[in-house]
Amino acid sequence: MPEERVHTEPANQSGGSHLLSAPDQSAAARRRTMRAPTICSVALLILVSCVRETYPISDQMIDVGSHRLQMHREGKGFPVVVIDAGLGDQFERLKALQEPVAQVTQVITYNRAGYGQSEPGPLPRDSGREAKELKALLEMASVPGPYVLVGHSLGALNMQVFASLYPDDVAGIILLDPPPLSFILGRRYGALRVMAEKMTAEWQAVADSAAASADAQERVRSVFFRMIASEHREMFDESARQLEAVSSFGDTPLVVIAAEKPNPSFGELAVEFQRYWVEQSRTLAGKSTRGKFILAEGATHYLYRDAPKLVAESILAVVREVRTN
Repeated sequence: MPEERVHTEPANQSGGSHLLSAPDQSAAARRRTMRAPTICSVALLILVSCVRETYPISDQMIDVGSHRLQMHREGKGFPVVVIDAGLGDQFERLKALQEPVAQVTQVITYNRAGYGQSEPGPLPRDSGREAKELKALLEMASVPGPYVLVGHSLGALNMQVFASLYPDDVAGIILLDPPPLSFILGRRYGALRVMAEKMTAEWQAVADSAAASADAQERVRSVFFRMIASEHREMFDESARQLEAVSSFGDTPLVVIAAEKPNPSFGELAVEFQRYWVEQSRTLAGKSTRGKFILAEGATHYLYRDAPKLVAESILAVVREVRTN
């Protein structure tokens, strides 16, 4: 199985204080996150008004049955690259990654239920449900497959489940620092699982408190926290079981990129846990006969921020491979 070690120069940031890919939970950060839909809407308008006209850009609200999802379409060409972000991240965070890929082929990003302008979806928010909603979105938006799937963190779990449910719709897979399966199944590092459960409870409490507020805006903002609390809860429950059932991706091109830099939030376990995470990512790459593992040296969990060039080049390498086969 091919393996690379790539040195990156991450941004001058600490790597975050959260467990996987999720909002910082200080009171100030909670307020900032609650304001995110409005802020991101403004940022999106600025992006659309200032972008070059060398490739098409559009945003749509797509009805997937029970609710509508916000989709961003950029570029043109085959195969279409579809990106699913991590827990708490809206597609605006992926701009630095989407733009260079869109110079070569069409790229789809979207906001899962309750994120950005997307409407809330039914509970629970496990990977199987979110994969099926993504499938419906692509069909209703007339986005042709097979797709090159890109998923970061929780999005990487969703994309693995998507690939298992719809193998004929998948031309390639790129997984960005996917959470280790044995960890989310509760078989390793139980102390960190307890930390995860506390985070889920805190987000649910924020959602419940906002929902009971007399302020209509606060009630609306409770939706986001209800969605991420469910996603995080299911990550360590039903989503983990769905991932365990995925034994192989056959000969589908698969690239797994792991971050090297430990998360200081894990305390004394940080370095040990990061080594374990990297080894689990290396093992995951073996689920395809055309699997490849890359270690992004010096990068944190936020690979799209710390190593956008590496990630974009890895995506385009798979795109070129698909085009030549």
